[in-house]
Amino acid sequence: MNPLHATDEPAAVAAARPPFALWQLGFRPFYLLASIFAAVSVPLWALQFSGVLGHAYLAGPVWHAHEMLFGFTLAVIVGFLFTAGRNWTDRPTPTGPTLAALAGLWLLARVLVLTPYAWLAAICNVAFPLAAAIALAIPFWKARNRRNYFFVGLLLLMSVASALVHSSQLHAVSLPGWAGLTLGLDVVLFILSVMAGRVIPMFTNNGVPGTHATRNALVEKASLGLVLALALADISGAGDPVLVIIAAAGCIAHSWRWLLWQPWRTLRTPLVWVLHAAYLWIPIHLALRSLSALGMASSSSAAHALTTGAIGGLVIGMMTRTSRGHTGRPLRADRIDVASYVLVLLASLVRVGVPLAAPPLLMQAVLCSAVLWSAGFGLFAVRYWPVLTRARVDGKAG
Repeated sequence: MNPLHATDEPAAVAAARPPFALWQLGFRPFYLLASIFAAVSVPLWALQFSGVLGHAYLAGPVWHAHEMLFGFTLAVIVGFLFTAGRNWTDRPTPTGPTLAALAGLWLLARVLVLTPYAWLAAICNVAFPLAAAIALAIPFWKARNRRNYFFVGLLLLMSVASALVHSSQLHAVSLPGWAGLTLGLDVVLFILSVMAGRVIPMFTNNGVPGTHATRNALVEKASLGLVLALALADISGAGDPVLVIIAAAGCIAHSWRWLLWQPWRTLRTPLVWVLHAAYLWIPIHLALRSLSALGMASSSSAAHALTTGAIGGLVIGMMTRTSRGHTGRPLRADRIDVASYVLVLLASLVRVGVPLAAPPLLMQAVLCSAVLWSAGFGLFAVRYWPVLTRARVDGKAG
């Protein structure tokens, strides 16, 4: 059997399943779309960066940053929240035509930013996180799931951040386009910090017997509180000295948090170590943000430590885990999964490390990183296409 198309299910069971299940739960379409988009869009950006391709409505780095944040990352977050939200509330989240319509809105937004139809692109990009927030709020409200209401607020903030980017590009406000992007990155950093704190210690203890990954209340509050403080500093336009202190303190808190999870015990379990390796990029990002405010590192290196490192690594790790767990398959990474982990993490090392060590090699680093990133997410898309489009192997819903 070709491992790229293995489905981990007996032939008799597979024959009894419906042939198409893409719209049964949120992770299915959004993980598939996000992985394909990641594999295609980053090489296109690298060609644009190198001067081979021109640009349309959103220009240069703004297009790249916008699409990685409000396209790729937001799709994965929405897919994850729709899936987890059903478990948290025991209430239905979007499926069928509603889920297909939301995926269509996301896809339309990706296409429109490449066209001259700027206002339509803005409307669709602002509308997607808003629609996702409403769709998530309904089951949360019905179940009175107050613990997770803040996710609805964070999606609304992503809609505001996208509106700021487009308003700047359309000259409707005087703010630079990077203001909305910075807000969006801070929101995503908070989402990642919350979810990592919930799942990584649990997955570590469940997946690696004998490990005692722990959570310390003071460290948890400091880690999340300093991310919020950093976001407030960015919003208020606080000076560099304030950013240096907050980001450096955040680096210490998140490093301490990571060490409490005992990452060194996970090296034989790829489905777990990939999450630890990815999370390490959060304190690295905060350290680089502090150094950037001191003029000792580029803001681009700090941003890419978060996007290619933390986001890329956590996304590829959680997508494989969710795709396996929510389709009734074993929670065990195969060789294709491990290859995708290594490729994505190498992409982040190249994109961040090479320009820091040798700034003249920036162009080569961007192109090499783009190839590695594209290969990693391309492998996921090919490997998990049959998994995400077919029914669960255990006969359960979803």
